Amino acid sequence: MINLFNTHIESLSVHRVGNKSRNEAIFLSEQTYKPTDEIVPLLKEYFFKPFRDKEENYFQFAHDVHLDYHDMYNFATEIFTDPSKVHEVSKKITKHLFEQSNHPHIKNGEVYVGYLTHLTIDNNPVDAIGIFKSEIKTDFLQFDENGANIEILLQQGINLNKLDKGCLIFNHKKEDGYKILTIDHNRYDARYWLEHFLSVDAFQDENFMTKKYMKFVQDFAKDVVLPAEDKKEEVMFMNRAVNHFAKNDTFEETAFLNDVIDNPDIASEFKNYKVEKAPKYSIEDVTTFPIANAAVTDARKKIKNVINLDTNIQIKLDFINPESAEKFVEKGWDEEKQMYYYLVYFNKEQKS
Repeated sequence: MINLFNTHIESLSVHRVGNKSRNEAIFLSEQTYKPTDEIVPLLKEYFFKPFRDKEENYFQFAHDVHLDYHDMYNFATEIFTDPSKVHEVSKKITKHLFEQSNHPHIKNGEVYVGYLTHLTIDNNPVDAIGIFKSEIKTDFLQFDENGANIEILLQQGINLNKLDKGCLIFNHKKEDGYKILTIDHNRYDARYWLEHFLSVDAFQDENFMTKKYMKFVQDFAKDVVLPAEDKKEEVMFMNRAVNHFAKNDTFEETAFLNDVIDNPDIASEFKNYKVEKAPKYSIEDVTTFPIANAAVTDARKKIKNVINLDTNIQIKLDFINPESAEKFVEKGWDEEKQMYYYLVYFNKEQKS
């Protein structure tokens, strides 16, 4: 988890990169930019809001041989070692981005490199490097009094409500390639920002593993439990799975299967499904890992606990009291109507 509430921009450098394939130039500012008191809060909202609104999927710098050969890792280390060098290193970062700007779809734009303080990640106070790029220009109107009339002037500028590209490199987990958050709202070339410029892989910590495994379990419920049984059993299976994650600090696959699956046929199908599908979720050899509570909470919010019937009726099952669905909801078949039915037991209707 990150906290950007008290983040301070200690230093900010602004440059511009063009597209090499269109022979557009690069412009490197000689000095750092000194924002006014009026501009600072606008820049902070522009830079940081996308990361507050985005799910925290972390990345890390990665290299096939060794991180010592990774350009961006070395630039980040140079800045964290001596923050006074941030402006000079920002020029290297911008040149590196320019060298990756070869695809004809890549847009030119301004590059902002900032040294940030007073952040926290995983409850640790850290510094960070922010790299942001604005690409899309927006038309806006300016008005000017000209004698007895008002003139309308058409100009172009940056929409402060949408950052096009950005990343936060935290001075945390250096030995693993630093922890990194990144966004890319203009995915005209998905490889340009993530692979060519940053060259990162997913950071495989407990948050990553918890999310991936729970997504795997959710897909298993949809692909195997639902066809084999029914929607009620799919929902209840996921409820048991989420509760297992919520009440344990460490995931153990054997304990999970014993706790969540009571049908031997489904347990066998689970193992076969994992063999077939595990590479998609990066969990091929995963049988145990620390559980991230925040990831479990996020997953619970996304799991649907509603049975939608083709008779325009919905049955909502309670995840807080799952035993109610087990005890008071029954599914059957009506021979006369040739239709399935759900039988729901209750004492009295609750006031809404």
